[in-house]
Amino acid sequence: MRKVLVGMLALTMLMFSCKNKQAEGTADDAPQVTTDSLTIQQDSTVDEQEQLMTQIPMPRAADELFDDFLFNFAANKNLQMERVAFPLQNVRNGDTTLVNRENWKTERFFIRQDFYTVLFDNEKQMELVKDTSVSEAVVEKIYFNTGAVISYAFKRIRGAWMLLEVNTEPIKANKNASFLQFYHQFVTDSLFQIESLHETVQFVGPDPDDDFARMEGILTPDTWLAFAPELPDRMIYNVVYGKPQADSDKKIFVMRGIANGLEMELTFRRIEGQWKLTKFED
Repeated sequence: MRKVLVGMLALTMLMFSCKNKQAEGTADDAPQVTTDSLTIQQDSTVDEQEQLMTQIPMPRAADELFDDFLFNFAANKNLQMERVAFPLQNVRNGDTTLVNRENWKTERFFIRQDFYTVLFDNEKQMELVKDTSVSEAVVEKIYFNTGAVISYAFKRIRGAWMLLEVNTEPIKANKNASFLQFYHQFVTDSLFQIESLHETVQFVGPDPDDDFARMEGILTPDTWLAFAPELPDRMIYNVVYGKPQADSDKKIFVMRGIANGLEMELTFRRIEGQWKLTKFED
């Protein structure tokens, strides 16, 4: 995410950190907390944070980049109600209905998790994330357990991003259907994962001997499991920046931390009809 996102998250975390410190007592005075009560307490804190975000006006600069707008849209319920074009078109397998303001349920997207994912066809496409001229974008929620993709279509109108349509369709109808079907098997079948590695996988990652350095090397099937990352297998997100492009034989799967700056990239290529992992950058 961009600086606006990180800054607002930092402000929210700082305010709640101060609040929690004021509420702390001595170890002897502290009540016993069960797992259930801890979960309720965490959920309550998340709700309070979201309530705080609702009270913070969105910076004008957040409309310049879609990522900045999307975070604010998901975190700020009041802003979201202003930026949905009601009555909203809701298309499900070709049938269209209209959603009125009173029937809209706040969409939080990935705001309550630590990361989000994006699919790109090439490195040039990745630069669109920073392109202020992009005026349309689609957020896809891809559910492997139900085989459905829910797409949220946004467009910047007179300088303000607006949600114009929600569309639900099966994964097989998605532009990335071939890769998505492959990806799900890749992350759920360890044997298939090994078989889907290129002969050599280029690796770029942190140097275990130097916290400030990066190292490069080659991974082979017999060393892969020592470096293999844990990837989401039930649902992933994708953001399409600009107009959707035709399917390609290359996919860059990016997994980004929301506020911690972490990023991981896996590059796949379709070789003789089969998707293969060719590069892993951690």
